[in-house]
Amino acid sequence: MPRTKNRVASKARRKKVLKLAKGYFGTRKSNIETARNAVDKALAYAYVGRKQKKRDYRSLWIERINAAARLEGMSYSKFMNAVKEKGIELNRKALADLAMNQPDAFKAIANKVK
Repeated sequence: MPRTKNRVASKARRKKVLKLAKGYFGTRKSNIETARNAVDKALAYAYVGRKQKKRDYRSLWIERINAAARLEGMSYSKFMNAVKEKGIELNRKALADLAMNQPDAFKAIANKVK
């Protein structure tokens, strides 16, 4: 009995990798072994990047709140502590949005917590 190699599944796996490698430079887009290495590395970076994006946004919000709080004469840590003590339940994303787009509303919050 002849040995089977399941060409259909093998080709599908290779096509899937080459499709993901589309747009890469040189043999990274056409050579299956090189493409597989490049795609594996790219997928790992993408996974890490999705986690880093959350950190980056949080630090951006903190920078914006800090800048707006300093205009009101408070440091970031004192401002956030006062917000928590007063029971204002706005997260950093919302506070940063107010600081950037509605400075009057942020000023009102800052006056309330002073």
